[in-house]
Amino acid sequence: QVQLAESGGGLVQAGGSLRLSCAASGGTFRIYAMGWFRQAPGKEREFLAQTTWSGGRTSYADSVKGRFTVSRDNAKNMGYLQMASLKPEDTAVYYCAVTYRPTYEYGTWGQGTQVTVST
Repeated sequence: QVQLAESGGGLVQAGGSLRLSCAASGGTFRIYAMGWFRQAPGKEREFLAQTTWSGGRTSYADSVKGRFTVSRDNAKNMGYLQMASLKPEDTAVYYCAVTYRPTYEYGTWGQGTQVTVST
């Protein structure tokens, strides 16, 4: 079973940048894609971005397109979410998750990392 651990969250001023990391371990050969989500207090969990694990094909939510960049380093079993031009409304707990063949559903989640953007 794959395990995921996010890191890199913290407090940043509006307009600043952060890079979140997601370390994957255990059976990573099974991963099809890694995605990033966030959940703000009182709001639904929101999909942000995804990259396929082997081919690096990416997709983004409109809310972050052009500001966030998703990537992965297969050799290190790491995924990344580079966030730029951060806004106070980006404040949330950020999660990475992975999908597996053949269901392609997000089946494993990290514990989350808090990102707080101040004005």
